[in-house]
Amino acid sequence: MPFQYDNPFAGGRLLPALALLAATILWGSSFVAMKFAFRELHPLLVIFGRMALAALCFLPFVPSFIRLPLRRHHILPLLAMGLFEPCLYFLLESAALLHTSASQAAMITTLLPLLVALAAGFLLGERISPRTVAGFFIAAAGAIWLSLAGSTTLAAPEPVLGNFLEFLAMVSATGYIILVKHLSRSLPPLFLTAVQCFIGVLFFLPVLFLPRVFSLPPSVPSLRSLLAVAYLGIGVSAGAYGLYNYGTSRLPASQAVVFVNLIPVFTIILGFFILQERLTIWQTVACLVVFAGVLLSQDTRADAAHGPAAGIGGNGSRKPES
Repeated sequence: MPFQYDNPFAGGRLLPALALLAATILWGSSFVAMKFAFRELHPLLVIFGRMALAALCFLPFVPSFIRLPLRRHHILPLLAMGLFEPCLYFLLESAALLHTSASQAAMITTLLPLLVALAAGFLLGERISPRTVAGFFIAAAGAIWLSLAGSTTLAAPEPVLGNFLEFLAMVSATGYIILVKHLSRSLPPLFLTAVQCFIGVLFFLPVLFLPRVFSLPPSVPSLRSLLAVAYLGIGVSAGAYGLYNYGTSRLPASQAVVFVNLIPVFTIILGFFILQERLTIWQTVACLVVFAGVLLSQDTRADAAHGPAAGIGGNGSRKPES
């Protein structure tokens, strides 16, 4: 039997895949931006600033949001989605990095695709093919290898506690992704991203009343720090999540989430060009392994077996409203 190439991005999957790829690039760059911002501003103030700026980006769309077919049964899942991410996710990950090293936390994040695949199978009825499972393990192995190959000087005073908090952050992210997939069947991804940002603003608003958080350093924050916060809010919180929500609405959640394994890859690449960090030969090989795992996991046959439910609102050809 002759070998037949199975294009993983066929059938209208290219645009969602590119959206997911762009989202991971933006998320990878966010670590560089946060490094600049945290030097002069409290982390919680940075989080509130990025949420507020992202929410402002969606204000022009509010009139169209009002006309959406929002029903009472949407309210609780929308609130839970925002609670999972950004609220709990940002709190748990910030706390985790106080107790464990960045490299160990990065290893924990590779569990996210497996958690989402398990949850999508039980809650969304998505069938997980052996090819997708193999891609998961290859991508996760590459991401772990990528973390181990990089040298780090960060202290890990309580690694067990820190890694457990990072695992809880991944559980929170899993809940967020599953809810986005569920809600995107009847609500547009742009609206879901806006709701997420507005909930984040309300959740982190009390930090403005904490003197320790809001107090400025002796010198006025530099323009670079302020621009970093603006980039985090507009480019990452609004742009990246919008792109990711769109990609998740068009692809099975178990396949869309595997793109998160590319985040440490892009972080290292951008660190090479912006922070003059150098890649080791093993880090380069690990990057290629992660890319290979992501490509392998994109199994179009899973979509065929999954049926119309893989699309939005039970119709794979339907486009999200805007």
